Amino acid sequence: MTMLRPACLAALVFLAASTFALAAPCPHAGALGTSRVLTVNPQATPRVGLKSFPDTLPLADKEVVLTFDDGPLPPLTARLLDLLAAECARATFFVVGRNAKAHPALVRRIAAEGHTVGHHSWSHPNLATMPFDAARDNIQRGIAATEAALAGTSTRAAPFFRFPYFAATPALLQALQSRHVAVFGADFWASDWEPMTPEQTLRLTTERLARARRGIILFHDIQPRTIAMMPAFLRHLRSNGYRLVHIVPADGKVAGHRPEPASPARHD
Repeated sequence: MTMLRPACLAALVFLAASTFALAAPCPHAGALGTSRVLTVNPQATPRVGLKSFPDTLPLADKEVVLTFDDGPLPPLTARLLDLLAAECARATFFVVGRNAKAHPALVRRIAAEGHTVGHHSWSHPNLATMPFDAARDNIQRGIAATEAALAGTSTRAAPFFRFPYFAATPALLQALQSRHVAVFGADFWASDWEPMTPEQTLRLTTERLARARRGIILFHDIQPRTIAMMPAFLRHLRSNGYRLVHIVPADGKVAGHRPEPASPARHD
């Protein structure tokens, strides 16, 4: 009997815990579109993102997941939503709770347009430097604020959390896992918090993408340079054969995908 290497076995377990669905067809001719939907079960997939953890999402070559942190913030988040809608591009927004409380209509718009809403704490502190109880309470307050912004809609926030500054502790990771909340790192990022021009941000991001060839990409929807470079970045994805994957929770209600299973993509 052929024995599987541990890494191969882990990949098979990961794939078995995930389900695939076709994305809804895009009515905009020539748009990037969203290739497929990946359902993530936090119980089976508690932590992903190679910058922080050993594992990441089961993405094929040239598949990317777009994620945006720190919003919502008008008018930047609204402009980003316009750009994504024009390309039928679905993303995941890790929302700061106090921003969700200040701009609940934007949170509802994110969800209504079929994007996934995740959590990013209440006030974006470095949670690893705080006492455990205070950090846990900041996480919970953020979750509650985001859920309150979505109250009365047909969509709930996903049980997905990203630590501000990726600053986690073993105790906080375990607390989130015990609540069946998946923790998302990233496979690479745009470094869009650095003082760069939009053109420099685009060049840096596309260079990193060319090296990685796939992965969860971290952007910030509160950064003007990110919004300014996003049309060119989406065009770059389209013209270079990259495909978008939209992540959703196993028990969530996210619009824009068909429930029938698609054939699993080839994994290199």
